[in-house]
Amino acid sequence: MVLLTVVGLVYLTSLVSARLPDGRLHGNMAPMPLPPKGIAPNVSATGPDGATLEPFDTTYNFTQLIDHNNPSLGTFSQRYWFSYEYYKPGGPIVLTTPGEAPADGYTFFLTNETITGTLAQQQNGATVLIEHRFYGESNPYGNLSIASLQVHTIQQAIDDLVYFANNVKLPMPGGGNVTPSEAPWILVGGSYAGALTSFTLVNQPDVFYAGWASSAVVESIVDYWGYWEPIRVFMPQNCSKDVEAVIDHIDTTFTSGTSTEIDTIKTLFKMNLSHLDDFAGALRNNLFDWQSLQPYGGPGQQFFQFCDALEVKDNVSAPAAGWGLEHALNAWGSYWANTYLSEICGDLDAESCMGTYNASAYTDISVDNSDRSWQWIVCNYMGFLQDGAPAGQPTIVSRLIGPGYTERMCTYYFPEQFTSPPTPDAAGTNKAYDGWFVNVDRLFFANGLSDPWREATVSANGTNFKSTSTQPIALGDAFHTSDMIMENGAVDATVAAVQAQGLAAMKAWLADWKPHAQR
Repeated sequence: MVLLTVVGLVYLTSLVSARLPDGRLHGNMAPMPLPPKGIAPNVSATGPDGATLEPFDTTYNFTQLIDHNNPSLGTFSQRYWFSYEYYKPGGPIVLTTPGEAPADGYTFFLTNETITGTLAQQQNGATVLIEHRFYGESNPYGNLSIASLQVHTIQQAIDDLVYFANNVKLPMPGGGNVTPSEAPWILVGGSYAGALTSFTLVNQPDVFYAGWASSAVVESIVDYWGYWEPIRVFMPQNCSKDVEAVIDHIDTTFTSGTSTEIDTIKTLFKMNLSHLDDFAGALRNNLFDWQSLQPYGGPGQQFFQFCDALEVKDNVSAPAAGWGLEHALNAWGSYWANTYLSEICGDLDAESCMGTYNASAYTDISVDNSDRSWQWIVCNYMGFLQDGAPAGQPTIVSRLIGPGYTERMCTYYFPEQFTSPPTPDAAGTNKAYDGWFVNVDRLFFANGLSDPWREATVSANGTNFKSTSTQPIALGDAFHTSDMIMENGAVDATVAAVQAQGLAAMKAWLADWKPHAQR
């Protein structure tokens, strides 16, 4: 049985202060788009021939090019993990990466507790988990300086996957004879790694025979206020209404209220921060907890504890319209000050935990610093700045938080790269890799209706892309990358339907595969 350790969130930052109790380096940073974490047990599976295999946590190393545009720069060691528990000759190689995190926390993707292992089991395939460049211990250089990060691009990550597939000799019998011309390779990814799956099939269409892209954030968006829309729509409506009321009140007070009125709110939440946008941004934490929801988690998950704190009074739940501003403001303040703040910050004071204006705190360039590596992609290529909705739209997040709030931090992380707050080149990324308008063969998209990242997927509101036999789009009722975890299908019929549709598509497509020599 796999030990599934779903981490609530992994966050953007490279501050050098001590990590917070939830694993973050700073309490006012947005979550990365990541699938749930899970570690396979430290046991050995049995191969198809009855042989005992290496334990799931056995680490292998592949010699990867530092720069695919200039191989003369040399190579680096890229970590991967591997299992051929279900493999039979002729079966597919199922390759996945978690994307923007150390991959050793995701070894359960080798097993049939996940869609990758289940797909391998169904098709007599092998599973491979590879670590993305500049995460964990897979670093082209010994630091994350701006000079080193020049080869940290989406295209280099695509080229890594292609070079690996074409050159790796997998540690199994016949493992040197399973290149994409000799065996079908299937690329699987969730969230950013799901987008990377789509990008790779667009950019290198003749390498991976098929792809499974879960909650794939294919459309890069700078001003990503749409992150909050699925949360606002699908959270308990009494909670949504009261959160909107509180946020509107705080925005009004912070922009036109007296100093006494502002201090009253700060005191209520026990957050006497120097900058009002840091205060407003900190309240997003309760809503960020939505991203970690999964169907198997049940009603006791952190987000629902927050809504219960606002909406349950004397054992009675509020009506759909909520209890109203007065109760909601005081209930949120009490829950935040007496319960939630210490869970986030531990023993740190509010300024140390939530403040973002200390530019000298963003200077850690040591390796295995996922926050800095991901922020480089955010600031340069993708955006996804999770801010308040524009005027005229309902919002559960303060409008004091705009794109500039995060763009300012780009200049702190990378001062030599950005002398002023940059606008990420989302348009260039979408043009290069087709974004929402991807149209390739044998690419399965799996999305969740309640996923806060849905507005960056092909299931975004208003897109109306058609599901086809060669590029199916399946939409369940669940959350972020829910289809990747088989346990979710056991408790949610809509997730089970998505998983079944994807597995059926892969089976049909693989039935038509032929080695290049036979084409």
